Amino acid sequence: MTRPFPLGTAPAASDRTDLADVMRRVAHGDKQAFSVLYDGLAPLVFGIVVKVVRDRAQSEEVAQEVMIDLWRQAARYRPEAGSVTTWAATIAHRRAVDRVRSAQAASDREQAQAAREHATAFDEVAEQVETRLESEQVRRCVRGLTELQRQAVTLAYYQGLTYREVAETLRTPLPTIKTRMRDGLIRLRDCMGVTT
Repeated sequence: MTRPFPLGTAPAASDRTDLADVMRRVAHGDKQAFSVLYDGLAPLVFGIVVKVVRDRAQSEEVAQEVMIDLWRQAARYRPEAGSVTTWAATIAHRRAVDRVRSAQAASDREQAQAAREHATAFDEVAEQVETRLESEQVRRCVRGLTELQRQAVTLAYYQGLTYREVAETLRTPLPTIKTRMRDGLIRLRDCMGVTT
């Protein structure tokens, strides 16, 4: 089995043509052609991957995945779009970056999980009391609205209706509903002590 170009060197123009021919044969399932392609591109692919991933064992794994991709995607290769080496280099770089991102995401998840496990437990009783106080304040403020405002606000915020649906439910013109809602929300904001 001959290599299309010596390991560690860039392919010459005639070798590029040879690699394109090899790639066409690989696309048709020629295992021997893939062996030639593998011998010609594996060092390039590994070199790109190891520069990005930096871990030799992972780089070997990623380079192997790239070579499998080249076998599976050989039919997608288009010589007019670029050389086989450029195509392989692009796939190798993308795979390597994906591996680094995946490893970083896994590390971030592990750190976040560790932080959650070691976080100081908060006082649930204090939180429940605070929630009840806030709920009571909301109820008190809603009771301070006019009946018409309370109906509109309740339908919109507690039942999830749109302005138009509130208007239809209350059989009131839409502009009137919008005015009631605006006035009611202003009163609630002032009652709750919310500043904008």
